[in-house]
Amino acid sequence: MALAEVCGINSYADFNLSHEKDKLPGEIEGCTRNFVNNVQLAVPPYINPAENLAQLAAGTDETGRHIKIKFDHGTTTLGFQYNGGIILAVDSRATGGQFIGSQTMKKIVEINDYLLGTLAGGAADCVYWDRVLAKQCRMYELRNRERISIAAASKLLSNMVYNYKGMGLSMGMMLAGWDKRGPGMYYIDSEGTRTPGKVFSVGSGSIYAFGVLDSGYHWDLTDQEAYELGRRAIYHATHRDAYSGGIVRVYHMKSTGWVHISDEDCKDLHYMYQEQKKAGTRIFSSKALKLELTTNYEVI
Repeated sequence: MALAEVCGINSYADFNLSHEKDKLPGEIEGCTRNFVNNVQLAVPPYINPAENLAQLAAGTDETGRHIKIKFDHGTTTLGFQYNGGIILAVDSRATGGQFIGSQTMKKIVEINDYLLGTLAGGAADCVYWDRVLAKQCRMYELRNRERISIAAASKLLSNMVYNYKGMGLSMGMMLAGWDKRGPGMYYIDSEGTRTPGKVFSVGSGSIYAFGVLDSGYHWDLTDQEAYELGRRAIYHATHRDAYSGGIVRVYHMKSTGWVHISDEDCKDLHYMYQEQKKAGTRIFSSKALKLELTTNYEVI
């Protein structure tokens, strides 16, 4: 108590320690509710959380003008289905507005041996809900003694995030896998949208990736051509989009499960494609067609 005496506090001072001990369990229960139930997030104590949380992202400046806080998101992810399965390709840059937080973010989540998820939007939101989905898929497998279908897994995820619609989640994810019906791919976002498809690209660089995909995609791709198509599409997006970059990751979903194909730095891909450009020709995603380099079609 020497420090207390120096500070002029007598030995009978009540520091409210007993009250603090009583408050601690309540704060833990109220603020970390998802530790107990990971599908229930703690929200501010509003009567209507969605309506009141929306007010936090809007306001007025000193002149009375209505302004909104807009958070910039950026990434490039893509997936496409062909006769050999499903290819997923992503970049690895995580940004917060103009700030690059990480160049090694893993944007493909391995939910189980036959199911993959991609991340776009808020990194924390996507990673958290993919982990929740992985748990739910494992519980389904233990209860029913068979793997969950891709359609059911995507419906589970869509239903879970729909409960938090309007509360600030930012997600644009793809689920790709193989079940007894064959390959399947779905797009799910934080608004509860759930869309099946064969070709998807999500993120700020998706418009550039779609340009490459549209020019080179067809159903009868070989495996190597499909890998190169996904890799090149992500590279072009990282070259043009400031919010995409880092490592280009490629995964292949087969009937025997997913296979990790490659992790290549987009800088190395840049110099490799430059060498191909100097050589004068390059083999692109076509079985019998070689595209000659012309002034009308420039390789970056």
